[in-house]
Amino acid sequence: MMALERKARVRVKEGLHARPATEFVKLAKSFTSEVEILRDGSAANAKSSVKLMLLGVKEAEEIIIRAEGSDAAEALEQLVAFVETPDAGHLPLAAAAERMIEEAMSLDEVAPSQPDRGVPASEGVALGPVFAFFSEPLKAERRQLASPEIGLEIVRFRESLAGVIAAAQEAAPEPVADPERDAILSALAELAQDAEFAGAIEAHIGAGLDAVSATLDVGAALSARFARLDDAYLRARAEDVRGLARALAMSLAGRVAVSLAEVPEGAVIVAEELSAIDLAKAPLQRVAGILCLTGAATSHVAILARTHSIPAVLGFGGDPTRLRDVSRIGLDGRSGEVFVDPDAEQTTSLEARIAEERRERQMLEAFQAAEPRTRGGKLIEVAANLGSLKEIDAARRAGAMGVGLFRSELLFMEGKAPPTEEQQTQVYAALASAFAPYPVIVRTLDVGGDKPVPGIAFPSEDNPFLGWRGIRMCLDRPDIFKPQLKALLRAALSGKVKIMLPMVADLEEVRRTRALLAECRAELDQRRTPFGDPELGIMIETPAAALMAEDLAREVAFFSVGTNDLAQYVMAADRLNPRVAHLNRAEHPAVLRSVELVCSAARSAGIWVGICGEAAARPDLIATFIRMGVTELSMSPSSIPRAKKCVMEFEG
Repeated sequence: MMALERKARVRVKEGLHARPATEFVKLAKSFTSEVEILRDGSAANAKSSVKLMLLGVKEAEEIIIRAEGSDAAEALEQLVAFVETPDAGHLPLAAAAERMIEEAMSLDEVAPSQPDRGVPASEGVALGPVFAFFSEPLKAERRQLASPEIGLEIVRFRESLAGVIAAAQEAAPEPVADPERDAILSALAELAQDAEFAGAIEAHIGAGLDAVSATLDVGAALSARFARLDDAYLRARAEDVRGLARALAMSLAGRVAVSLAEVPEGAVIVAEELSAIDLAKAPLQRVAGILCLTGAATSHVAILARTHSIPAVLGFGGDPTRLRDVSRIGLDGRSGEVFVDPDAEQTTSLEARIAEERRERQMLEAFQAAEPRTRGGKLIEVAANLGSLKEIDAARRAGAMGVGLFRSELLFMEGKAPPTEEQQTQVYAALASAFAPYPVIVRTLDVGGDKPVPGIAFPSEDNPFLGWRGIRMCLDRPDIFKPQLKALLRAALSGKVKIMLPMVADLEEVRRTRALLAECRAELDQRRTPFGDPELGIMIETPAAALMAEDLAREVAFFSVGTNDLAQYVMAADRLNPRVAHLNRAEHPAVLRSVELVCSAARSAGIWVGICGEAAARPDLIATFIRMGVTELSMSPSSIPRAKKCVMEFEG
């Protein structure tokens, strides 16, 4: 059987590092075909997460995916779609956490400039008693096994491996669900069972080496391979391998390691090296801070710390014996400053900074349930941008006044085929019920060649951002579009559903959608299926829509400005290209004038305007948008309390 292959441009953020690699491998394993990835003349088995990570595939690189077998064509379709999807393999983080990751990336390789400074990894100030986590030395015995022992040693290794994975996954359950931790542990479990790790250890045991020595040897060799990679995210996986190998070797040796499960309330964890499998056992709600001699801002420990708002400084350097007898540690996760047994003056300063941070957090909590009115009495709805039903609870806790943007494309990416009308109705109805009586705005399918979904064949395009995408694709594919429109009509019975069309550039696109909605209503009537009457609006994200706002405003019930794409198109600057990032910004006069033009047209037509791009959460822009006439701001849930505060401080 002939092998099939396709070129693909990697759009996954930061490339195929641990979690995206794990998800890619899981997808590849769902097919019977053999699958390979080729990069710069090197090839890797796409069903091995370790081999895939060691290939070092970066964002924006071109690769070749090759498949051979009975389902090769389907495998290629879905695997190419995966690597060309920017958010593939990533659970959504709070917008603030995402910004911290980007900032930390630039600091990842910065050597400490003085003895009491390390690499900033998670912002915030901490001060507390030290919980020392220094691993005991573990030396390989290098014992040669007799032939009859080999089989038993392999069984013992497999049992220990299963036990270590289970212990990490079951340890220290948090009071609330922790998808970030679960995703990291899933990636570690995949790594642990990979042929490059578990398979290599079993091969060493099969050659007559004891399990402890085999584990330490393979762990050292594999971590060294990761450490040599030129990608910061992939280099940080060396830490995961060492932590996994150490935990497994300790288990095989029958030794009980120091456990982070015993961390007392308010302690600062101090370690030479800390891995995700170690931190998984810690009750993170008790941890005041983290200080490690090694580690990078791209490590899984840093990611977990940011997710749980734990101040952390990594890469502190120096002799570990220096910290073994320390009783108290203070640190600043934004600057990287570390205070070893701080004196009275330093302690007073740290305590004051911690108190100020606590006051700010508490102050913002008070805004969660607040009704955001300006000092002049104008109500501004502050809503959430969501991608799945799993995010509802976080949005409601943050005080979301409905949903300003529900990204329906994520629903289409979950399966091997587009979701049915019935499946979509259930999702949209659940969303509407959860936020009633507040509105939920569902963006219709917004995909293109850069963000494909299973079941829709996209042409190869030189510039998919200017190609067959969004409303253009949907109008050409009524077999995809009409089931979604019917589902939205039906879900409108469960709450205040609004329909929003993406990538509109022409008046005719709105009119054709209205005609399709009329067809959908007639077909539902014929089936005697009840439905509601949702409002129809559009996203303003193309310069054409902004310039045609007066005409479009007469056809729709609302506008929602997508500042991310509007800035990209107005400034002709790819938002994924760091070289032109200085141009792609919402506060640029050209972008703000476009928003003002839209608001003026909406005001004349008597319709409302919202902002659903990242700029909606920016304290420096919220007042500007309100002055223009914006009455709704939609953002990541974590940004909602601060945005409400900004609204309530506005004089207008």
